Amino acid sequence: MEDKAYRSPVRKLMQFFERSRDGWKRKRQEAKVVTRRLSNRVRKLEASRDLWKERAKQQQQELRRLREELESPQKAVA
Repeated sequence: MEDKAYRSPVRKLMQFFERSRDGWKRKRQEAKVVTRRLSNRVRKLEASRDLWKERAKQQQQELRRLREELESPQKAVA
C-alpha cells in the first residue's frame, strides 16, 4: 500500500482530521444516549404492558366468576 502524499500543510491536515474525529465521536455519544433512553423506554413499556395484561386477565376471571354466581340461582330455580 502506498503512502499518500498530501500537498496541504500538516497543520491544516491535523485540524481537519481532529475536527473529523471530534465530529464522529460527538455523533456516536449522542447516538449512545438516544439508544440508552429508547432501551429504558421499551423496558418500562413492556413492564407496563405486562401489568395491564395481568390486570385484564384478573378482571376476566372475576367477570366469569360473577356470571357463574348469577346463573347458579337461576339453575336451582329451574
